[in-house]
Amino acid sequence: MSELSTRRRRAALLALALGGFGIGATEFVAMGLLPQIARSLLPELWASSQEAALARGGLVVSGYALGVVIGAFTVAVATVRLPRKVAVTGFAVAFTIGSLLSAAAPTFWLLVAARFVAALAHGAYFGFASLIAAAIMGPGNRGKGIAMVLSGLTVANVIGVPLITMLGQRTNWRVAYLAVAVIFAIATVAIAVAVPRQPGNPNASIRGELRVFRRPQVWLALAIGAIGFGGFFAVYSYVSPIATELAGLSEGWVPIALVVVGVGMTLGVQVGGRLADRGALRALINLYPWYLGALVVLALFASEPWVLMVFLFLMAALSSAMMPAIQTRLLDVSGDAQTLASALNHASLNIGNSLGAALGGLVISIGLGFSAPAWAGAALGSWVCCSRSSPACWSGAARADSGRANARHPEGRRALSFLRPGGCGPAPAATGATRRGAP
Repeated sequence: MSELSTRRRRAALLALALGGFGIGATEFVAMGLLPQIARSLLPELWASSQEAALARGGLVVSGYALGVVIGAFTVAVATVRLPRKVAVTGFAVAFTIGSLLSAAAPTFWLLVAARFVAALAHGAYFGFASLIAAAIMGPGNRGKGIAMVLSGLTVANVIGVPLITMLGQRTNWRVAYLAVAVIFAIATVAIAVAVPRQPGNPNASIRGELRVFRRPQVWLALAIGAIGFGGFFAVYSYVSPIATELAGLSEGWVPIALVVVGVGMTLGVQVGGRLADRGALRALINLYPWYLGALVVLALFASEPWVLMVFLFLMAALSSAMMPAIQTRLLDVSGDAQTLASALNHASLNIGNSLGAALGGLVISIGLGFSAPAWAGAALGSWVCCSRSSPACWSGAARADSGRANARHPEGRRALSFLRPGGCGPAPAATGATRRGAP
C-alpha cells in the first residue's frame, strides 16, 4: 500500500485504534461497576451478603474473558476469507450490538451472556486490524503500525475506563455500556471511511489455519502471553490491596496507581513497536528479563510507596513493550495462517489474565501476604524461559530468526526445543520433508 499518503495511513490507523479503545473500555469498565451491577441485578443476594454478590458479579468479567478465548479460534477461522476491511467493520458492528444488549440486559445471566457474545469478536478484531496495520505500514514498519492499533487498548485504561466508570457510578451502569456502544458506533463509521480496502485470502481454509499449531515458535510466542503475562495480571488484579494494605497508602492513591499503570502501558507499547521493527524476537529477549526483574523488585520493596509507583510503571511499560513484538513475531512465524495466529495472541493474553488473577488470589488467600502476587508472577513468568532450559535457548532462536527462522531448520528446532520434553538438548535429525521445506 505504498500509494497511500501519510495522512491516509495515519487516519486508517487512528480508526483501527479507536476500535481498540472501545474494546479496552468494554473489557475493563465492568471491574469498576461490579457493585452497581450486583446491587441492580442480584438484589436478594446483595441484601444477604455483599461479598457473595460481588463474587458472583465477577462472572460478568469471566464471561467476557471466555468469549475472547473461544472467539479467537472460531470467529477468526470462520471469517478468514473475508476482505479485511469488511471483517473489521463487521466486528465493530458486532461490538456495538453487544454493548447495546449489555445495557438492556434485564437479568444477571442475560448480562453474562451478552458480555460473552460481545467478546467473541475481540481476538479476531485485533488479528485482522494487526494485519491491516502491517500492510499499511509495509516492511520495516509493521511494529509501529501494530503498536498504533494496540495503543487504543492502552489509552482506554488511562482515559476511557476511568471516565466511563465515573459516568456509570454517577448515573447507572447501563449508561456506561451505552457510552461504550457510542464509541463503537463512531469507530464503525471511521473504519468504513478511513481504512483502505484489503482483499481476503480466497485460498484460506480451516485446515490451513489450524496448521499454525504445528509450529513450535508460535507456541513460544503464545506462551509469553498466556504464562509470562500472567505475572503482570497477578499484580495488576490486586493493585488496590497492595497499595493500601502493603504500602500503607490511602484509598485515594488507588486511582493514581491505576493511572500510573495505564501510562506505563501506553508509553511501553509505542516503544515496543519501534523495537519490534528492529527484530521482534530480539526485542522479546532483551525486554523479558527486565520485566521479570521489575516483578522481583515489587515483591521485595513494594511496601515503600515510591518503589511501588515507580515499578508499577516499569512493569506495565515493559510488559506492554513486548505486545507489538509478540504480534509481529506471530506474523513472522505463522506462515499462511497469520489471521488465526494474530487472533490467538489476544486469547493468550486473556488466559494470562485469568491465570494471573487466580494465582494472585490463591497466594493471598493462603496467608502469604500482599507481596506474594508479585513473587507468584515472577515465578510464573520465569517458567516460560527457564523451564528445562536456559536463556541460551532464546538466543538460539534469535539467531535462527535472523537467517533460518522457521522450525523447518535444525537450528530453529534446536533453539526452541525446550517446548518439547527434554529441554534444550539436540533436536532430532531433519526428515526428508523438512529438508524439502515442509512446515
